[in-house]
Amino acid sequence: MCVPTTCTICGKTTWSGCGAHIDEVRAGVPADQWCGGHSEPASAKRWWQRG
Repeated sequence: MCVPTTCTICGKTTWSGCGAHIDEVRAGVPADQWCGGHSEPASAKRWWQRG
């Protein structure tokens, strides 16, 4: 089951869970408050790798 959660980047609502119930989560959230997703910042990629 999917549940609403807060995006750690923009603070808008996103989802957490299996992915099969995203439409149900989105139905209760105004469109302007839904997180559209973000690209992964380059600095967060493989921070443990040397180079």
